[in-house]
Amino acid sequence: MTDASAIQTPSAHPGSHPWTRYVAMGDSFTEGIGDPEPSSPGGHRGWADRVAEELGRTQPDFAYANLAVRGRLLQQIVDQQLAPALELKPDLVTLSAGGNDLIRPGGDPDALAEKLDSVVQILSMGGATVVLFNGPDTGSSVLSRIRSKVAIYNENLRTVAARHDAVIADMWSLRQLSDPQMWDQDRLHFSPLGHHTIAAMVLDALNVEHSLEPLQPKPLPPRTWREARSGDLVWAREYFVPWVLRRLRHQSSGDGITAKRPTPGPVFGPGVPLGSGEGPLGSAEPSRQ
Repeated sequence: MTDASAIQTPSAHPGSHPWTRYVAMGDSFTEGIGDPEPSSPGGHRGWADRVAEELGRTQPDFAYANLAVRGRLLQQIVDQQLAPALELKPDLVTLSAGGNDLIRPGGDPDALAEKLDSVVQILSMGGATVVLFNGPDTGSSVLSRIRSKVAIYNENLRTVAARHDAVIADMWSLRQLSDPQMWDQDRLHFSPLGHHTIAAMVLDALNVEHSLEPLQPKPLPPRTWREARSGDLVWAREYFVPWVLRRLRHQSSGDGITAKRPTPGPVFGPGVPLGSGEGPLGSAEPSRQ
């Protein structure tokens, strides 16, 4: 596995990095669900957009594409996103996949890692730096039920990363994610605060200086047992039951959804100079924070 300090050589220019074309692959996590932003493509921002915004600050020719679609299983990501990603000739790829498989009954962390291994091999053979995400260690009422499978998958991912000189974005060790305020109301996706925190972790893993400051969530007021029970019932009715019904009907939240950034282009966001997107790859409307 690539040591973060060895990814790039130190530079006199803070925030400098060697990448010019970044492609993000994955599911709802990478699409940015839980971090709504009406002015962003697809209506969501997310950690990947935030990472791209930072990378674009110091690289005038930087371009970013996001192929992720909510609800996608690992095989669907391979079938639908791998070839388009390779066609874009990226020098940086982030790949988060397998979470939706693990949640489903029969999700095998060993079989998933074996399948992912070949994907990472193909991506790395093209010369791209590949970033893989392990699963978080969370007390979420849904994800905590598959904690043991996530732990096994995480160890397999470290083996895959070591085999192909990939980088691990270590969410398991990101203890801030245990705070409920890092999560969306559905308890499956991250909140804007969670996406911000993960973006900073990814940039740290890439050894890139950035402007994302740690944000401390406000303390939650204590809840009575009755309030907690009421909140669980509301969550079950609005999120958990519909999710179970989709599984039983073999439906996905991503049915009919396409990638929000299918082609690489410049990135605008907080701290990104408006002129950074001018060039042969075109331009984009700036997004608000």
